Amino acid sequence: MFSTSSQRKFWTFNDESELARHREKHNLEFISKHGHHIDEYQRYNFFLSPDEERLLLKQYELHLKEFCKRFAPPMPKGVVGTAFHYFKRFYLYNSSMDYHPKEILATCVYLACKVEEFNVSIGQFVANIKGDREKASDIILNNELLLMQQLNYHLTIHNPFRPVEGFLIDIKTRCSTLANPERLRGGIDEFLEKVFLTDACLLYAPSQIALAAVLHAASKEQENLDSYVTDMLFRDAGSDKLAILIEAVRKIRSMVKMVESPARERVRIIEKKLDRCRNEENNPDSEIYKRRMRELLDEDDMPHSGSNRMSLDTSGISQVLSPSIFN
Repeated sequence: MFSTSSQRKFWTFNDESELARHREKHNLEFISKHGHHIDEYQRYNFFLSPDEERLLLKQYELHLKEFCKRFAPPMPKGVVGTAFHYFKRFYLYNSSMDYHPKEILATCVYLACKVEEFNVSIGQFVANIKGDREKASDIILNNELLLMQQLNYHLTIHNPFRPVEGFLIDIKTRCSTLANPERLRGGIDEFLEKVFLTDACLLYAPSQIALAAVLHAASKEQENLDSYVTDMLFRDAGSDKLAILIEAVRKIRSMVKMVESPARERVRIIEKKLDRCRNEENNPDSEIYKRRMRELLDEDDMPHSGSNRMSLDTSGISQVLSPSIFN
């Protein structure tokens, strides 16, 4: 149940300002750690600001959506929703300057496939990625444990898809004023696709998001479900709880209405800036990273063979998981 879940306890926040504080904190921590040798003016021009990081991550959320949409075999909605949760959670406590989103994105989707029991092998998975698939596989598998650690191993996700089905069944059973509730599905799917491009899943319960989707779809069909919500669904909830629910639904719908794609030229500028300021220790294409990987292999002193071996020739990895693979 969501009410007793780790999602409710650890990953549902009070408001958007709390999310912004988390993101700003980790942005400033990265700059303080890696920019202590330069003055404040140079830091501002060299490193990404919290707003620039946010814009960049919004663009990569669009890449995530498109990657999942084009995935073969077709990916269940639950996998997509879980991948979005993982991606958003990771960057609440990490800076994109520390871990490039193009690498974390693919790892989030791969881990979501496992957790949601969408059984695809790493070979099948990277077949959806353009470029050197062995290197792509290395990047994903090398980041998998890191991702789980940063999620505090809270991997079970409560998505809004199941509550949607519950609402539709209830509407069919008790709401005789709405003919053919199945016609709401198109509007619901459209709404839920957009809602994952917002922070709603970090702020509201899946049932609240699902209800917002149903009411949005009904409104698109020129239908009004207000009496169903107040007189049937939450008849015994009390006026205070009902007011809280109505406000939550209103805010969720407002967040979805405000979704827009970042300006491409602005994103390109930010990505060039990121290439200069990212942590080279976590850049698979850097000499520092390659040397560290060689040292780890030397310490293990164990032979590796086949697809499990980490490739030491990581030249070109930035092309393996470049944004172009999602276009």
